Amino acid sequence: MPGVYVSYPFCAQKCTYCNFASGVFPAEWEAPYLAVLRREIAAHPWEWQPETVYLGGGTPGNLHPDALGAVLNTIPGRPWAEATIEAAPGNITAEKARAWEAAGINRVSLGVQSFVEKEIRRAGRKHTAQVVAGEIAILRAAGIRNVNVDLIAGLSGQTESGWRESLDWIDRLAPEHVSVYMLEVDEGSRLGKEMMLGGVRYGAADTPDDDQTAAFYETAVERLAALGIARYEISNFARPGSESRHNLKYWKLEPYAGFGADAHSFDGRLRYQNAKTVPEYVEQAPGLSGLRPFETARLDEERFFVGLRLTAGMRPEPEEWVRFDEPIRRFVDSGLLEASGGILRLTNRGVLLSNEVFQEFIGL
Repeated sequence: MPGVYVSYPFCAQKCTYCNFASGVFPAEWEAPYLAVLRREIAAHPWEWQPETVYLGGGTPGNLHPDALGAVLNTIPGRPWAEATIEAAPGNITAEKARAWEAAGINRVSLGVQSFVEKEIRRAGRKHTAQVVAGEIAILRAAGIRNVNVDLIAGLSGQTESGWRESLDWIDRLAPEHVSVYMLEVDEGSRLGKEMMLGGVRYGAADTPDDDQTAAFYETAVERLAALGIARYEISNFARPGSESRHNLKYWKLEPYAGFGADAHSFDGRLRYQNAKTVPEYVEQAPGLSGLRPFETARLDEERFFVGLRLTAGMRPEPEEWVRFDEPIRRFVDSGLLEASGGILRLTNRGVLLSNEVFQEFIGL
């Protein structure tokens, strides 16, 4: 069954590494945004019951429980098999956790990024390792035992010892799921833009180089595997049975409906996108006059782009082995892909060079 993504782009502060369509917006924007969001969801032609719900942003964990409940009440299918809310450490109370659980939330994704104070402060975050530990305990006491912890390799000031310290905290806290992202350097974030300009703000001159960042990632793969948290997708690791059911829909090209600013939808053939900014979204009042496709999905190409992200790999169709024979052979010979039993997958080295591999399957 399809999944549902709900965008809440409001944040208490904009992190230096963030390149998402989120930010610190005037408080008076929130009420009209939520009103339009509820209208968009209610106007959707619900011809199916969603299996998963994912509230991302932004920081939807900052939503008042009553406002969160009002949004979730417009989505059919409760209790959902998996309902995730993203949250920033530092404001999870026992009352809020109980309200989440009562509203149908059964999974929380914590944007920790680091457990090392120097790295945390440079990223623009305010939590401590002890705060994260206490809030995970609060969530579990409220009945929410499926917790993800986000980590970023390549943050300003990050060292090998600091990275190992963050992984030590994963060992202590024993979350069910861990996401490990390598820092993206682009103009979409303050830190990335400063690095591209050769500046020093936000600790840009003190970031690990690409080789160090890759080494941190490989250290995480090895350490998490030893803890029973296996990689199932390039950036995602889980204990058996705790893989993100919602995110797997993206990687398996299953349908999903997105609501809110900059939300995307996919019906199995066409992709749709809402207005990107909060003012544009509110002004256009989406969902009341129908969604507009912005592209036809190239499933033959996208199968490789998303399928190869999975550790299990993908099974190309007979005609695909012929169509993509040249890049497949080239990458197998260079040790970036392996083929066995009709399954094609990235090697460990291929994971680190995955973008170079993916682009060869586009446009052929």
